[in-house]
Amino acid sequence: MGAAFLTHLGEGRVEVRSAGSAPADTVNPAVVEAMQEVGIDISAETPKILTVEAVQASDVVITMGCGDACPYFPGKRYLDWTLDDPAGQGVAAVRPIRDQIEQRIRGLLDELGIPATR
Repeated sequence: MGAAFLTHLGEGRVEVRSAGSAPADTVNPAVVEAMQEVGIDISAETPKILTVEAVQASDVVITMGCGDACPYFPGKRYLDWTLDDPAGQGVAAVRPIRDQIEQRIRGLLDELGIPATR
C-alpha cells in the first residue's frame, strides 16, 4: 500500500521500490479491494523479496516491523512505521491501515518537498 500511494501521489517524481523480508505469494485481496476504493489498482502487483541492492539504491527506506531481517546501511534514512498487519484481515480492518499509510506517505512527500497529487 505504501509503494502504491507513493507512486500514485508522487506522480513519477519519486522512484519507488517495494519489497518485504518475508513476502506472501500474492497480495492480500482485502488490500487490493481497499486500494481500489481510493482509485488505485494494485491487482497486478506481486510481492517481492527485499534485496540488499534495493536498499543500497534507496535514499529513504521505510520498514514496517522487519527488524533484523532488513539490511542496514549507514547514511540511509530509515523510517520504521508501526502499523497493524493487514495479513488475514478483511477489508473493514484494512481501511484504517490504508488511511494511516496514506497520511504517512503524504507527510513524507511534504518533507521531501514533493507536492502530493489529488
